[in-house]
Amino acid sequence: MAPCRNERAAIDAFCDSALTQQLPPGWQLEVLVADGRSDDGTRERLAERAAQDARLRLIDNPGRIVSTGLNAALAQARGAVIVRFDIHTEFAPDYIAQSLAALARTGADNVGGPWVARGQGAMGRAVAAAFQSRWVVGGARSRDRAYEGPVDTVYLGCWPRATFDRFGGFDEQLVRNQDDEHNLRLRLAGARLWQSARIRSLYQPRGSVRQLFNQQMQYGYWRPFVMRKHRQPGSLRQLVPALFVAALAGGTLIAPWWPWPLALLLAAYAAYVAGASLAAARQAGDAGTLARLPGVIAAYHLGYGVGTWRGLLDVLLRRNAGQRWSRLTR
Repeated sequence: MAPCRNERAAIDAFCDSALTQQLPPGWQLEVLVADGRSDDGTRERLAERAAQDARLRLIDNPGRIVSTGLNAALAQARGAVIVRFDIHTEFAPDYIAQSLAALARTGADNVGGPWVARGQGAMGRAVAAAFQSRWVVGGARSRDRAYEGPVDTVYLGCWPRATFDRFGGFDEQLVRNQDDEHNLRLRLAGARLWQSARIRSLYQPRGSVRQLFNQQMQYGYWRPFVMRKHRQPGSLRQLVPALFVAALAGGTLIAPWWPWPLALLLAAYAAYVAGASLAAARQAGDAGTLARLPGVIAAYHLGYGVGTWRGLLDVLLRRNAGQRWSRLTR
């Protein structure tokens, strides 16, 4: 199943990737795409593809966000196992087969593969290099291509239907982070999540600093709503960007009278960004990304941190999210 809205440029590549899955004997493929009332031709193209291949089904998603789309697809899915797809991800031909094997091998309630990014163009490659670096995004195991074992969250996911019967679907109050919230809900109830390096896919990240910053602001904004629901973050590393932004704001406020804290903070962050840029470029094997990485890294951290504080303010004031935070960005 996959939610989408206004993805005309990417929808054919996604359909090709999803429909060429090689399933084990005895399994049948059903691809449900929940379209959020697209107005760019996506819906019409999906209808054409569905008419050509009965395995593809177009599902209406009047809520127009990811969580409502996932739940709409869940309501109509007929399989014993549910696999989530993403429109901007290319899947290995054995993606589903390896997911089924991981479920059988581990008995987990949700399995997935590493979250591996492959950018397009010079800036896209820099965004992907930062995305994969532990020095930029923390020590998340989801970015480790070789890791096999229990995790606190997985990319996308593959669940026995019984998992949703036990723990429910996705929180439709969340525009972002609905997958992290669902995985946190599972873990708090004693479920097991497993990552397998054999489940392979390639995610296409944002292609500009502006798009990346807006995306990270939305991710950060919805984090406090998850924390309010469960009284804890998904992981402590998710709070680091907000703490950095708070220190930056505090240092700026006192700078007219006491400039040294801000100067030391900026110097330390500049040294960190330089080192993280070198590490990310080396890990990616792409020296051409080095000049762009400092801006990309800052966009990751500042966007997420600023968004977290804005979300926290709305949570404390019990305000509803405005259109800026409720409309998905790409």
